[in-house]
Amino acid sequence: MTDPMKTYMSRNVPRYTSYPTAPHFSKDVGAREYAAWLAELSPDDPVSLYLHVPYCRELCWYCGCNMKLAKKDAPVAQYAATLTQEIAVLAAHLPERMKVSHLAWGGGTPTALKPDDLERAMNEVRARFDIIDGAELAIESDPRTLTSEMITRIGQLGFTRASFGVQEFDPKVQKAINRIQPPDMVRRSVDGLREAGVNSINFDLIYGLPHQTVETLLETIGLCAEMRPDRIALFGYAHVPWMAKKQRLIDEAALPGPEARLAQAQAAAEALVNAGYVAIGLDHFALPDDAMAQAAANGTLRRNFQGYTTDRAETMLGVGVTSIGRTPSGYFQNIAETGAWARAVEAGELPVGKGVAFKDQDALRGHVIERLMCIGEVDLDDAGRCFDAPRHWYAEHEAELIVLQADGLITRQGGKLKVTERGMQVVRVVASAFDAYFSSSPARHAVAV
Repeated sequence: MTDPMKTYMSRNVPRYTSYPTAPHFSKDVGAREYAAWLAELSPDDPVSLYLHVPYCRELCWYCGCNMKLAKKDAPVAQYAATLTQEIAVLAAHLPERMKVSHLAWGGGTPTALKPDDLERAMNEVRARFDIIDGAELAIESDPRTLTSEMITRIGQLGFTRASFGVQEFDPKVQKAINRIQPPDMVRRSVDGLREAGVNSINFDLIYGLPHQTVETLLETIGLCAEMRPDRIALFGYAHVPWMAKKQRLIDEAALPGPEARLAQAQAAAEALVNAGYVAIGLDHFALPDDAMAQAAANGTLRRNFQGYTTDRAETMLGVGVTSIGRTPSGYFQNIAETGAWARAVEAGELPVGKGVAFKDQDALRGHVIERLMCIGEVDLDDAGRCFDAPRHWYAEHEAELIVLQADGLITRQGGKLKVTERGMQVVRVVASAFDAYFSSSPARHAVAV
């Protein structure tokens, strides 16, 4: 591995699931601004809904998400009731009844809810919104706690996609991250959901975990390939114990170093392609007939807080504590503290805690970054014309682009920029060249690989 690549791999850069990124959200944007943004929405344009459940029945030490351990049922049931109420509050702030083209439940673990609570929330969505024909309805789940009753209810409610955090099947690695789930446990959940009518399955895998090796990861991929999920996301473990306190339970001495992480990422990607999956963007793989593979091929792939997506809605409305969404005017994030969030909802208020309004060249730069992250190429001149930017608007980045080209991460023909195969390994570094807010900080961002 060359020294430049070592440097790029060790850089702390955003994941670019938004632009501006979440660290730049501020309390200057709140419920009043969000209400004004909602009032501007056109009922002719479908929206996407994201519903967040922070609760998990088990504690995974590697997780960096904002979650709560559900030791008792009562707080989870109360949360579900308040979330259902928030759906009504949100709908009351919309100019008209809106169409929904994509709906996703994330967490945490949405299936930590009781089946009846999930159904009540979905019934409220259908009472307040029109879910269009062909809409994708997705839900994250944990095979360790997924019950047969919940599997049946997920099918009855019309969900079309389910996601599982597989991470790694090696027993030693699972013990080191406190997530014990043998392959047969996952297989039973997958088979049950398919029988219930859920026609698409996603797996999440992680490299860079404690005690993980290329060999254990390849064994995991082999077992996953036998179950034939439609999509597989391959993420690098982000060790940020100063942000996620539960990660302090992980033995740092057992974590693979940068070269081992890169070897794992490369070996896993090669194995997934050999298993019949199409490589997509930075970290996703899909079967050739999956909608995500087709979107990547025809240039319509998008990226949002859920990662890569086929969702083309320009507006995503977040529901639940800490949920993030966007409108054409900016991003917002709900209140992080459950009590304060609940009090706002019960008062009939939009429970927004912070956000950021788009200004200057935010939309242009966000578009360029998204194109780089999704398809690895962009025409900077065309992008500038689309957003009414001055000619050669990117001139201020010329010096950095020259270095990226010299190091073999990009190729250029005038304003046309393409990320090389080598560059896609650190495409977040390439994207950061167009980030007007960026400063590399380990307190804010994870390493590039």
